[in-house]
Amino acid sequence: MATRWGILSAGRICHDFVSALRILPSDEHQLVAVAARDLKSAQEFARIHGIPKAYGTYDELVRDPDVEVVYVGAINPHHLATVKLVLSHGKHVLVEKPLTLNEKGSEELIATARRHNLFLMEALWSRFLPSYDFVMNAIKTGAIGQVYHVDVTFGKAVADKAKLARKALGGGTFMDIGIYTLNVVLMAFGDEQPLEVKAVGHLNQYGVDESVSAVFKYSDGRTANIATSARVNLPCEAHIVGTKGTIKVSVDLISTS
Repeated sequence: MATRWGILSAGRICHDFVSALRILPSDEHQLVAVAARDLKSAQEFARIHGIPKAYGTYDELVRDPDVEVVYVGAINPHHLATVKLVLSHGKHVLVEKPLTLNEKGSEELIATARRHNLFLMEALWSRFLPSYDFVMNAIKTGAIGQVYHVDVTFGKAVADKAKLARKALGGGTFMDIGIYTLNVVLMAFGDEQPLEVKAVGHLNQYGVDESVSAVFKYSDGRTANIATSARVNLPCEAHIVGTKGTIKVSVDLISTS
């Protein structure tokens, strides 16, 4: 039976998600409804993607009995409230990164999902790319020995984009693109928590980070460095160094190849 999807919001990222979902077999995934704060936006979105139902409120979407799981593509500051709304109506959730804007909000959503026995996932798509599968297999099979150091950079000259630059939109370089550097470190060290983290960076005129560099200290002499920037184009590559060799992921950390 096909998974029945509802789409919460009708912005660009939702268009991208639905376009990708359309590639998959229709007997596995079905688009049921879309909701936006403006009914006309939802109706236009539905027309473009061939979705049968369009709603002008999120409440209507989460009350639709035909919707099984909801993709939340609203702007960052709305993630906490909208995901809580979806979970409270018994729907599973795939929410765009970041899950929320802080640890407290994320813990609240995780607790809510567990309490209702519902699926909740942050849509960090790079974890499912073929290149990441190759890297993780090399680490797990011991091809490069024990990993002792990870160095990751990701920077794009996008500081003028409102969603990154404005605090009211949940902006910040680290929340938008820096998360990819952290993800590589977490994957390389098996999601182990570091013993110590030290970070420096720069804020823009709105008090939002536009560059971040951080050092992670792990047990047994292991370390990691990350750097992200919205001011310049960094190399966008990762080096995972083990006792038997090094893996280099180059060109673009979120390339589909």
